[in-house]
Amino acid sequence: MAGARSMSPLPPRKWSDLEMLVNARSDTLRNFLANLHEVLLGTKLFPLFTVVPLAIAARCFRFGQAWVFSLSLIGLVPLAERMSFLSEQIAYYAGPTVGGLLNATCGNAPELIIALLALHKDKIGVLKWSLLGSTISNLLLVLGSSLFCGGLANLNKERQFDRKQADANLMLLLLASLCHILILTYCYVVKNDIYMVDAISTLELSRTCSIAMLVAYIGCMFFQLMTHRQLFVSQEEDDDIVSDTPVIGFASSFAWLVGMTMLVTILSNYVISTIEAASESWGMPISFISVILLPIVGNATEHAGAVIFAFKNKIDITLGISLGSSAQISLFLVPLTTVVAWIKDIHMDLNFKLLETGTLVLAILITTFTLQDGSWHYLKGLVLLLCYVVIAAVFFFCQTPLDHVYVAPVEVNGYR
Repeated sequence: MAGARSMSPLPPRKWSDLEMLVNARSDTLRNFLANLHEVLLGTKLFPLFTVVPLAIAARCFRFGQAWVFSLSLIGLVPLAERMSFLSEQIAYYAGPTVGGLLNATCGNAPELIIALLALHKDKIGVLKWSLLGSTISNLLLVLGSSLFCGGLANLNKERQFDRKQADANLMLLLLASLCHILILTYCYVVKNDIYMVDAISTLELSRTCSIAMLVAYIGCMFFQLMTHRQLFVSQEEDDDIVSDTPVIGFASSFAWLVGMTMLVTILSNYVISTIEAASESWGMPISFISVILLPIVGNATEHAGAVIFAFKNKIDITLGISLGSSAQISLFLVPLTTVVAWIKDIHMDLNFKLLETGTLVLAILITTFTLQDGSWHYLKGLVLLLCYVVIAAVFFFCQTPLDHVYVAPVEVNGYR
């Protein structure tokens, strides 16, 4: 028997070895449960996570498409909030420059995913409306509710803000409005044969403007994160952000972020696939759902954060959230989808039609004039909110034909 034991390829496991193995497994399990607690249970939106499997089940078991749309839309709320949280965790390890880029990218990840899926399904109308609605929502609804609620909560406090970051974002938004106005005017010129131009030049002009917008956005990011970063970091941001420490590791954060992105992609696909059925079931125009409902639900947590900072009289952070997100959508997501459509030979231009372009330009101009004196109070917020209500009413009563939703590829002189 002694010889048989000595013939074994592995030494016999002692009780201490078994104890170490159990402890190792306990540490791994303990770390997993801790991460699970931070990611899922670490938010007040945890009950909404139950809607995610319900949306998937509703799709698999072929429930009503309006139900699938509603559940998917609600399920995107906690997922979008957790993606922002996870990007912040990774930013602690990646450094300020890479972290800033990551936060900027993940901040509007649901909008980007929805836009790319709409592009893949040739629903160019939904794509444009959703990006338009996200920009207007940030400018009027988010900023308006923040100024209104924060102004009422801080009536007896000085209400000034640093205009450097606001001016940089508003400058980008004015560039975006210029591009959209010129494209709209150019399309009018093509339609009425005022000058010697053709339809394909309209598409080429849109792509040229998209490249210019992307260059402007990259230049602004380099300006804020590299050369003039000190101008955009206020003392209140130092107090609220820099003092924090990461609660989960880099690898865990990255793994969770990948998983959340996959779930957002699944639910966004459900939303895009069932939006027409929801529109018919609810008696609402697709344009209203895309411009108003999608941005409100998709950015609910970001909106709440901006209002909370305004309550604390920290309007610089609020402006960074609302204006920064609007600039990213207008100068990054919109031209990015145009470039992707260019690569895929899809007819996607920057012509948002007269009503949509006018709404966007007026929203940008109203916000610019509202913030021009560097002060804020509740009346400014009230005006912005009322502007958003009027815009919502316009899109609610504007019935959109189905051919405005689907835009098939168009060939002009051999080009699409």
